[in-house]
Amino acid sequence: MTSKRTRDRLIERLIDQGVSNQAVLDVMVNTPRHIFLDEALSHRAYEDTALPIGHGQTLSQPYIVARMTEVLLGAGGEMSRVLEVGTGSGYQTAILAQLVKQVWSVERIKPLQDKARERLRLLGLRNIQLKHADGGFGWPEDALFNGILSAAAPREIPKGLLKQLAPDGVLVIPVGADTQYLTLVMRVGDSEEFKIQKLEPVKFVPLLSGVTR
Repeated sequence: MTSKRTRDRLIERLIDQGVSNQAVLDVMVNTPRHIFLDEALSHRAYEDTALPIGHGQTLSQPYIVARMTEVLLGAGGEMSRVLEVGTGSGYQTAILAQLVKQVWSVERIKPLQDKARERLRLLGLRNIQLKHADGGFGWPEDALFNGILSAAAPREIPKGLLKQLAPDGVLVIPVGADTQYLTLVMRVGDSEEFKIQKLEPVKFVPLLSGVTR
């Protein structure tokens, strides 16, 4: 289930799909994805597929995690401060934390956040701050962020997240309802201008408002 051969096969699939950032691939192969799933599903951890984690949420497909991380790292400058919208299982959080200086991660579903906190502690990742809050509002009190990554899809790009981008900051987010596109938003310097680029069709859970305990 967790053999090097199994993980290597996953990385080969990611490379075949176009993921080329070696740092991202190295972190993906060395991060134990099975600990981010309930035991009944852990045998499927290294399949390139999304898997349920309860509360109507999913653990994103490894390709999507790698792709979004690669885009985030490749589109901007130094990623010293990164905001994640939607902690979920904590898997994407763990990947980011090994590649950037500091991660702030917001989750609206308290039981998911509690499990994620334990998993991240188990991995010894200390550069992560977690908050139970409505992800659509981001983390304004600790803004600005060099990068923002969203693991849930709003119908439109939230203006509140754009306001939290540092100069030349980058937002990677799925956008849409029935049809969603992974979208790259880049702030132009310290202006209020943003360059928006649709990257590829994706399917994410919707970005919902409110919090649950």
